[in-house]
Amino acid sequence: MRLAVDVLGGDHAPEAVLKGCIAALPELDADDTIVLVGPTDLIEESLREWGVNDARLEIEHATEMIEMHESPTKAVRSKTESSIVKMAHLGSRKAERRCDVILSAGNTGACVAASIMHLKRLPHVHRPGIAVTIPAFHGPIVLCDAGANPEPKATHLWQYAIMADTYAKHILGMENPRVALMNIGSEEAKGSDLVKGARDLLRETPNINYIGFVEGRDFFAGAADVIVTDGFVGNTVLKMAEGMAKSLFEAIASEIFELDPDLALQFEPIVKQIYAKNDYHEYGGAPLLGVNGAMMIAHGSSQPRTITAAIRNSKAFIKTAVNEAIVTRLEEIESGMNTEAKSL
Repeated sequence: MRLAVDVLGGDHAPEAVLKGCIAALPELDADDTIVLVGPTDLIEESLREWGVNDARLEIEHATEMIEMHESPTKAVRSKTESSIVKMAHLGSRKAERRCDVILSAGNTGACVAASIMHLKRLPHVHRPGIAVTIPAFHGPIVLCDAGANPEPKATHLWQYAIMADTYAKHILGMENPRVALMNIGSEEAKGSDLVKGARDLLRETPNINYIGFVEGRDFFAGAADVIVTDGFVGNTVLKMAEGMAKSLFEAIASEIFELDPDLALQFEPIVKQIYAKNDYHEYGGAPLLGVNGAMMIAHGSSQPRTITAAIRNSKAFIKTAVNEAIVTRLEEIESGMNTEAKSL
C-alpha cells in the first residue's frame, strides 16, 4: 500500500500528523509506503530531530496550505502547490507515483473538492459522501453523509444508503445492517420531499435492510446500524455528539470527585475504559465514499493516535475492496430499477 498524508492538515499539524505516521510504521508491511506531503525542509528536520530514518517514508514537496476558513473550491483551484491538492494528485490514476490512499485532517470541503477533481467519481455514483463510524453503547453506527453534500437530492441519499451499507458489511463485519433515514419523526407522514423521495427509492431497493425513519433521540438507542442524512445535518449531529460525550464524561468525573475523592480514584480506570470505547480518535479517518480511489478524512483536532488509527483503517479499506463492491452493487441495483424512480 502507498498512502499519501497531508502533513499540514489539522489543528495540531505538522507535529501530530508526523508522529502519527511514525507510530503507524510497526503496523505496516515491508513494502508499504507513507508519502509525507508538505515542506521538505520541515519534514526532514522533524525526522532528524526524532531520530527517524525509515525507507518506507517518502516526501512529496508542497509549499502551500489551505486554511480552514478558505472557500474549498476556490482554494483548490488557486493553490495548486498546496498539500491537499498535491496529496489528491497522488491519488489520481494518472499520477506517476500513484498512491492507493490519501489522508488529511485539513479543510474537509477542500479535501472533497480536490478528491472529486483528481480522483473522479466511481461509475454510477452521483455525489460522494463521508461515512463516519460513531461509537455507541450498542455498537458502532455508520453515519452518511457527514459533511460532503449539504444540499443533496433524493438519489444522493439513496446512494449513500447503499454505499454505507456496503461499507458496514465489508469494514465493520455487519451481516445485515439496519439502514434508516434521519427524519424529524419516525412516522411515515413526517418529513420533507427529500427524505420521502429517498424512502421510496429504498423501498424498491433489493437486498438492503431498510427499516424506515429514525429521529435524533433514536441515534444512540441502537435503533439502526446505518443512518443516512444530508451533509449539513450529519455534520451537526457528529460534532454535537462529540461535544456531548466529552461534556458528559467531565460532568460525571467532577460529580464523583466532589462527592468522594477516594471514590473518584476507584472509578477512574472504569471511566477511562468507557471513554476509550466511545472516543472518536480510535476510529481514525472517515472514507469519502464514491470517489475512484480512497480518500480518508480525519478529524480537524486529530492527535497522533488519530492519524495512526486512520492509517490502520486505510489499509483495511484497500484490503476489503470496498470500492469494487460498491460499483458492482450499484450496477446490479440500478439495472433492476425503473427510470422514473432513479430520476428523483
